[in-house]
Amino acid sequence: MADLAIDPRTELNPPLVTGGATYSSVTDQISAITEGKPPKQWYVVMGVAIPLAMMLFGCLAYLVANGIGVWGNNSPVGWGWDITNFVWWIGIGHAGTLISAILFLFRQKWRTSINRAAEAMTLFAVACAGIYPLFHTGRPWRAIYWLFPMPNELLTMWQNFRSPLMWDVFAVSTYATVSALFWFVGLVPDLATLRDRATNPVRKTIFGILSLGWRGSASQWRHYELAYLILAGLSTPLVLSVHSIVSFDFATSLMPGWHTTIFPPYFVAGAVFSGFAMVVTLMTLARWVYGLENLITIKHLENMCKVMLATGTIVGFAYGTEFFIAWYSANQYERFIFLNRAFGPYAWAYWTMISCNVIAPQFFWFKKFRTSIPAMFTLSIFINIGMWFERFVIIATSLHRDFLPSSWGYFQPTWVDIGTFVGTMGLFLTLFLLFLRFLPAIAISEVKGVLHHQINTEKGVAH
Repeated sequence: MADLAIDPRTELNPPLVTGGATYSSVTDQISAITEGKPPKQWYVVMGVAIPLAMMLFGCLAYLVANGIGVWGNNSPVGWGWDITNFVWWIGIGHAGTLISAILFLFRQKWRTSINRAAEAMTLFAVACAGIYPLFHTGRPWRAIYWLFPMPNELLTMWQNFRSPLMWDVFAVSTYATVSALFWFVGLVPDLATLRDRATNPVRKTIFGILSLGWRGSASQWRHYELAYLILAGLSTPLVLSVHSIVSFDFATSLMPGWHTTIFPPYFVAGAVFSGFAMVVTLMTLARWVYGLENLITIKHLENMCKVMLATGTIVGFAYGTEFFIAWYSANQYERFIFLNRAFGPYAWAYWTMISCNVIAPQFFWFKKFRTSIPAMFTLSIFINIGMWFERFVIIATSLHRDFLPSSWGYFQPTWVDIGTFVGTMGLFLTLFLLFLRFLPAIAISEVKGVLHHQINTEKGVAH
């Protein structure tokens, strides 16, 4: 009779909450992260992240004092690491919206333990991305006049709405606003939990204000779920629109290697690809540092590996399509650009991109790699390296050899380029570690909902 209590589907559908968790233990475990003292690993990583973030601000101050000539941008490579890093950081932020909004609309329960951290990651990645176009203008203190369509005292000047820079401002600001609202609304029930558990008056007051008077009544839950659903519906088109608009920065030009209609879906797939890789990287570290193996299970990570396999295959198909169209178009300039990418001075960057973005994800066909923490962590690092090189290859190799051979050049980053990029990584890590320290990194209420369904399912099987 004991065998009747075992779900024969357990091997195919492992539980999303393990370790014999209960409603109270889930609350205690997640809340304890914000209430207790951080582990030593947190201090070690923060000790690395803060100096890097300070280096970012130092590089930006040096840039403002001396002009953007301190970057490696030259003629003909007017866009270098600045726009490369901008597109890369925007792509990193896409997984948060997809995990939170699209998977929520499709009622995918495996999103519950990772959506909160992914949403926070989105906000921090967008903050890092916004630095580059702001300082790329050369005079960031004039950004309010150049970038935002608002009346100003310079009546003869108005923004050029045909400029991709304006499109980026609208897309990224909308994406950041909706993502922040979605993230905060999801936090409200958990902030109320921290408020009720707080013993420190200051902590209790702060969480009391942020929880907006939440008491957990049936009426509040009904309005909360409706608001969350509406925001999910608003966020879903942003996954497709934001990176599509970023791709228009290139696709609307006449530059060979850029003016192609495949860029919008190609960029979206690449953004989700790199975003999920970053989530895997951060979640494997978080579950190890805070002992969250029972909440962030192998099932969660394996499903993300499957998404990376699917989107990586789409990206690889896009690479092949680009080469086919370059050949089929019979355009000598287009053909030259793609041959130059593969066999020219930047061939090392191109084949690094292919190795990391096309070959590395293929290991996820095998369950052994999808369920191995060291393997998925290593592959996620390689994928993000490859996606950075993809943006670099698109920008640098299309610009450094243009129509006129006498103007050909070679882009090399300066120490300011490198320092700024590494510094944004430090800023990103600093913000993410502060989030882990002071806010619930896992959605307590949503995990309890999954646990409730899981317990009822187990009871049904037992009977």
